[in-house]
Amino acid sequence: MENKKATKKTKSENKEKKHHITLDELGAQVEKIAVKTAKSIKKVIDKAMVARNTVLTIRVNDESKEKLRMLVDVGLFKSRSESAAFLIQEGIKSQEALFAKISTKLKKIDKIKDELKDIVSEEIEGEKTP
Repeated sequence: MENKKATKKTKSENKEKKHHITLDELGAQVEKIAVKTAKSIKKVIDKAMVARNTVLTIRVNDESKEKLRMLVDVGLFKSRSESAAFLIQEGIKSQEALFAKISTKLKKIDKIKDELKDIVSEEIEGEKTP
């Protein structure tokens, strides 16, 4: 009878070890995925940062400042400026359809302005001719 208890105890301990190993393995897999994701994000960030060549001074609220600081604190960016540049670029990408509409309207406005300049020029030239 003691043999059965010992066998049950051993089986129970083995199950615990098996589950423990499984949890450890799961943790290792999650860690690997997190590292790969961080490396992937870093590549995207580095690519986005290469094209920065314009200095822009902006004011943000305290919450935005803290969010930018968080990105620096976790090591994704070297500065809040880099964080802000990345987020602005991503925001513009996410609103591509809106910017396409704006661009179309601005082209129409430019065309109307050119037409008005031509009309004014013709009127001025017409007044000069006796």
